[in-house]
Amino acid sequence: MTEILKAPRSPRLDARPYPRRIGLLALSTDHTFEMDFARIVAPRGIGVYANRIAFANPVTPETLAAMEPDLAETAALILPGEDLDAVVYGCTSASVVIGDAAVRAAVQRGKPGVEVITPISAVLKGLQALGAARISVLTPYTPETSAPFARLFEAEGLALDRFTCLNMLDDRDMARVALDEIIDFARSAVAPGSEALFISCTAIRAAGIIDRIEAAAGVPVISSNYAAAWNALRHCGDSTAAAPGHLMTLNLP
Repeated sequence: MTEILKAPRSPRLDARPYPRRIGLLALSTDHTFEMDFARIVAPRGIGVYANRIAFANPVTPETLAAMEPDLAETAALILPGEDLDAVVYGCTSASVVIGDAAVRAAVQRGKPGVEVITPISAVLKGLQALGAARISVLTPYTPETSAPFARLFEAEGLALDRFTCLNMLDDRDMARVALDEIIDFARSAVAPGSEALFISCTAIRAAGIIDRIEAAAGVPVISSNYAAAWNALRHCGDSTAAAPGHLMTLNLP
């Protein structure tokens, strides 16, 4: 048998494998969220570490709210005992239904003191950075699930020129909406006079084609994953245009 030699000394350790690192809370049914962060954020040298939270379709206010009790434990299992620069929650509609403050508090019970980024908080920052006060909105959800978005945007002082929903119930189907269909629906969702278009849902594959959507829509476009990735990059000190699209040229407001 070959002799196995012990090294004469222990290796020197860096403080972290990557200087910056973020955690992702992805839905158990998700196909898109982690892929967008792997494509946009990870190449910038930022460690991206995911855990999945149980979710059961259909997408309704009731099933979305049911995730709240599991947020703390799911967050705690992302690199247990180690600090993260931020945790990003991968559900736009749940962050609206549960409430941004409640999501933040729940995640911080699992990761005390961590910066929490929800898609909706990132979208609001993105719209502020764009200087957009009049917007159009496209969601894949039913009218029932979409209604809280309208109330939230209006409460934030934004004018909703047009609000279109695709009346879908399964987030796995939302992830399968063809890319050319996203572009086509986005084009028709923009009302004259709108200063930006928001495409909701972390399942929708809009972040990878934002430049094509902007060209078709004629206005700056923000999607859930695109805004969250932009927010995470800026929070980690990366000010580069890590992906196409107008928002990636801007800093946090």
